[in-house]
Amino acid sequence: MDSKIIALSTANTTDMEEELKAIRVSSRGIEIMKEKLVFRCFKITDVDTRAANILKQTMLSQGAEAAVSAGTVNLSVPHTDVIVGATLHQLRKAVFRLKEQPWGLKAIADSIEKEFLNI
Repeated sequence: MDSKIIALSTANTTDMEEELKAIRVSSRGIEIMKEKLVFRCFKITDVDTRAANILKQTMLSQGAEAAVSAGTVNLSVPHTDVIVGATLHQLRKAVFRLKEQPWGLKAIADSIEKEFLNI
């Protein structure tokens, strides 16, 4: 029997849950994995560079990624757009930490939560 690779583009945890059930993953396994297998990529515009540095480090600490302007690290630009790539699981953990940070990060965390985490 030849193996096949099938790309999955699951839009949400319900879709992923169905995919996991289809291959007979245990119910406990589904609960653990479903948010780890749904990926989001999005852009946040006009972020204070101080906040963007914290946002990037927070995402990296969760195993996610955040791309910022080259001038962000040395604060040579006042604002930057940020592109974030993360699983729902990583976003949930990052949002918890970002809510405690200054420079508009609580509002960004609230927006991420509302947009992607259905809270």
